[in-house]
Amino acid sequence: MSCANCSQSITDALEALDGVSEATINFATDEGSVEYDPGAVSLREIYDAIDEAGYHAESATASIGIADMTCANCADTNEEALESVPGVIDAEANYATDEAQVEFNPADVSRSALYDTVEKAGYTPIRDDDGAEESDQERRDAARQAEIDKQLRLTLFGAVLSAPFLLFLADRFLLGGSVFPETVFGLEFEWIGFLLATPVQLVLGRPFYVNSYKAIVKNGRANMDVLIALGSSTAYVYSVAVLLGQVAGETYFDTAALILVFITLGNYLEARSKGQAGDALRKLLEMEAETATVVDADGTEREVPLEDVDVGDRMKVRPGEKIPTDGVVVDGQSAVDESMVTGESVPVETEEGDEVVGSTINENGVLVVEATKVGSDTALQQIVRTVKEAQSRQPEIQNIADRISAYFVPAVIANALFWGTVWFLFPEALAGFVDQVPLWGQVAGGPAPAGGSVSVFEFAIVVFASAVLIACPCALGLATPAATMVGTAIGAQNGVLFKGGDVLERAKDVDTVVFDKTGTLTEGEMELTDVVVFDADDQPVPDGGAAAADSDTPAIRDRLTEDDVLGLAAAAESGSEHPLARAIVEGAEERGIDVVDPDEFENVPGHGVRATVDGGEVLVGNRKLLRDNGVDPAPAAETMERLEKEGKTAMLVAYEGALAGVVADADTVKASAEEAVAALRERGIDVMMITGDNERTARAVAERVGIDPENVRAEVLPEDKSSAVEAIQAEGREAMMVGDGVNDAPALAVAHVGTAIGSGTDVAIEAADVTLMRDDPVDVVKAIRISDATLQKIKQNLVWALGYNTTLIPLASLGLLQPVLAAAAMAFSSVSVLSNSLLFRRYVPDHDYELLGFLR
Repeated sequence: MSCANCSQSITDALEALDGVSEATINFATDEGSVEYDPGAVSLREIYDAIDEAGYHAESATASIGIADMTCANCADTNEEALESVPGVIDAEANYATDEAQVEFNPADVSRSALYDTVEKAGYTPIRDDDGAEESDQERRDAARQAEIDKQLRLTLFGAVLSAPFLLFLADRFLLGGSVFPETVFGLEFEWIGFLLATPVQLVLGRPFYVNSYKAIVKNGRANMDVLIALGSSTAYVYSVAVLLGQVAGETYFDTAALILVFITLGNYLEARSKGQAGDALRKLLEMEAETATVVDADGTEREVPLEDVDVGDRMKVRPGEKIPTDGVVVDGQSAVDESMVTGESVPVETEEGDEVVGSTINENGVLVVEATKVGSDTALQQIVRTVKEAQSRQPEIQNIADRISAYFVPAVIANALFWGTVWFLFPEALAGFVDQVPLWGQVAGGPAPAGGSVSVFEFAIVVFASAVLIACPCALGLATPAATMVGTAIGAQNGVLFKGGDVLERAKDVDTVVFDKTGTLTEGEMELTDVVVFDADDQPVPDGGAAAADSDTPAIRDRLTEDDVLGLAAAAESGSEHPLARAIVEGAEERGIDVVDPDEFENVPGHGVRATVDGGEVLVGNRKLLRDNGVDPAPAAETMERLEKEGKTAMLVAYEGALAGVVADADTVKASAEEAVAALRERGIDVMMITGDNERTARAVAERVGIDPENVRAEVLPEDKSSAVEAIQAEGREAMMVGDGVNDAPALAVAHVGTAIGSGTDVAIEAADVTLMRDDPVDVVKAIRISDATLQKIKQNLVWALGYNTTLIPLASLGLLQPVLAAAAMAFSSVSVLSNSLLFRRYVPDHDYELLGFLR
């Protein structure tokens, strides 16, 4: 806010919202208070209203590790709990990564309050304790490893006690009961089953019962643990009732125990797979140097821990060592391996003045690097933070899975109760409908393959347990986040950073890619190529000679040489930071011309500059700039056209109200630009170019890289680029804007997908949805390929997840599936989804992903 009008603008914008009763904004303190009805308007809407008014309300983001989440419903519970905290703007919990990303107002919310909220919801937050030696990531890794170890111990404990059941079942069903006697040590088989199954029920079942209690009593919603607890306890309690003579029938202690063993085994494999899916980020973090050799002002060298390096410290990096932090080379030259950041396998030649990235490897020469970014500000830490935030922002397709999961558990319980009741009330009618029910016996007596007959009540219990167990939505909840986690990691390994899973989903739908020209398709390093002098008769002077003197009109312009014209242009442009201006100044200095400072300077955006040099007015820019200032550019038309057809950017120079000459710069087209355009067009994507350059120069560059001339938007002013992109999208296109400069930021923000070349400015990167760590336009193709491949993988996972339920729920409801087999299938469904996602880690985005292409 810059004045009281700003505060009033924000006040008006907020009070226009339904539900806001009063807004008080203070320009002097840069703060405001809003009184509102949270039932009518959300804090998110209030923040958005401030942004739309052209201002920015401060917010903070916290990443919270959460243990004990067992399904997508657990993630939903945490999201709802966190979003209920006053001051929280948005919360997204991810079951696959065991994390929640929370955006909040730092004036109202503390991290401890967020931790307490997670605990009250019945889950375990991984607290970021101040002063602890371990990093946040190390604590989360330790918590995940502890969970893996815990699940392994439980699985082994249950497996040892349940192994005899497998032998008993094999003897009973395969060998007709001829191996094991009816009593062992004087105990009947049923009592042995009770003694083996009870410890399993108490130890392995306890987490499911505790979590079920928290889900239903504390949070008022059922989750996966409720289904497992229902299925296992139903089999166990029924068996105890049979054992005590309360009901007639067989015992199912083996089923009760094996259900828990199979599901705990599935949890162990799932926890391991989650850890493997996050390996890419951990490997990146492990690449950080642990120490740095700091060179003091007196030349003394000392080795210090990485966390003790400050901005401005100078560090010596020997061959083979890692560059400790981001910095700039102040002495030496070498080749630096940046593959871990950019995915580029060829080392980058580096010398004095070049920027280097922390954790990259110095290949040969000795470098002295001055630290410019340390700690959490380094590129590596920003990459990790971006990827983790991307993993928390799920694609729109996840919302479908979430909606299904939200209603799935109650629907499954209702279905199980319905079919259990129907089988109890109408067994004969259903038995006649199903040819063989069940596979291990028949309802209401009759011959049985091996296990005898079962009662109607007993069979209804079996159907209920099977229908409950087979329908767990774990796999459905893992389908999207598991693939998204791997897809964003693949992107990071290849120098492509997606801001969110929603961006990862949108990128594949792009049908038009709009490239900025300078610095994106071209190197952005302009060089002075031509200087043309015009004489008093507005004719170009041949061979760079001086204009002929006219004794009757001894004007200064008659005596200008190439050096004079270039010197005037350089002096005028010396106040500008534009690449074209820098090329003119550098070209003049290389020719030994003394570039003087202008007396006055004015930048005319999109047209050129106006300056006063040695008392005379100098104009350097395009035709419109000269016409607007009363100078006719027509005499230079032929020269301008010739230079522009050569792909050069030609600029007119006027002095004291008359045409003095033309200077031209040229930019080198990137070697891979043509390859990138060809690859995009091969995918059926239209490629367009937008630039502030004139039409002829723009078309010349477009022709060289393979862009159709009709797809060129030239002479677009910086402030009009976003309007140009909006106009393109108004035609029904899904456009990806690719740019690198500050003036590209608005266009990146309005595009369907904004992509910033990594060599660009921080402003462009901040506004973009995708950041390319290299300045290679081919990486645009990689971004689209990764998006397409990830969405294919998500769809494959959904087929796996839904396939189990749609196939096996009817079988369980009709009594054709034993509970123990239902539990095994349920556990395998989650493991199969995670395994399918882990296989995706091998994908290299140098080609399209075509496995199961029919799921595109």
